[in-house]
Amino acid sequence: MISILIPTYNNIEYLKLCINSLKKNSFYKNQILLHINEGSDGTVEYANLNHLEYTYSKVNEGLCVGINKISKKTKFEYILYSHDDMYFCPNWDKILIDEVNNLTHNNFYLSSIMINGDPKLKGHLNFEAGETAEKFDERKLLDNLNKLNHHDFQGSTWAPHLIHKDLWDKVEGFSEEFSPGAGSDPDLNMKLWKEGVRIFRCLSNSKVYHFGSVTIRKKNDVNFKRNLGSRANKIFLIKWGISINFFKKHYLKSGSIYDTPLSSPKKNWVYYFDLIKVKISYLYYLTFTKLS
Repeated sequence: MISILIPTYNNIEYLKLCINSLKKNSFYKNQILLHINEGSDGTVEYANLNHLEYTYSKVNEGLCVGINKISKKTKFEYILYSHDDMYFCPNWDKILIDEVNNLTHNNFYLSSIMINGDPKLKGHLNFEAGETAEKFDERKLLDNLNKLNHHDFQGSTWAPHLIHKDLWDKVEGFSEEFSPGAGSDPDLNMKLWKEGVRIFRCLSNSKVYHFGSVTIRKKNDVNFKRNLGSRANKIFLIKWGISINFFKKHYLKSGSIYDTPLSSPKKNWVYYFDLIKVKISYLYYLTFTKLS
């Protein structure tokens, strides 16, 4: 039913938790595909032992390159991109596919809602069932799952996200200029917007528990994270002429309650005021800075 694409980089304990949850909590028999970056922690051996399909690189190529590689091995019509540090809650896939079946076309981008396990990070639903794989309390999460409620909302730009394979192929997957990955999600959304997609919906009943950018957190470097975000914003701005935040606010209406598919941005004074600020940044980046 769904081809699930997961890039992983020496994150075996989280990956095991992710794979086990997919096998145990999925309604459908989906295809699981890994891209293993380096895998010096035993990930390759784990994949072979569990008969998992994967592509491999000796060095860390990042998620954009890795996902694009494994997407060529998909056998189902729907593609879902996921991080390796996510635990999929029961029937996550049935809820997504039920919504797909309610639609009369394939121009959609649907995502599950994230339950954030790290209280220091902002999440859609905040519930602590363990900050690490070792401390994860599966029983606590599942016992409280029905109490964790939220509305469906507009403008999802995050994993796990589901799109049709034809649409993925049309926009050629993730843009590799965003490697290792920061900024690739909103860039994918912009490419889909240009193709006429207006459904960017987070389904609040499809839930995943997210430990929160584990690979980046391993570095424990605030400047590293800040530089990744700055570089992503710069690339996006130069590529599309608007910033990521402007796109999310005025096009995707991110975070607002989902009612109907999106329409063109409302061009009021707030829109033009924000646009002027964005264009000043655009000219500055174009004139005085270099991408690195």
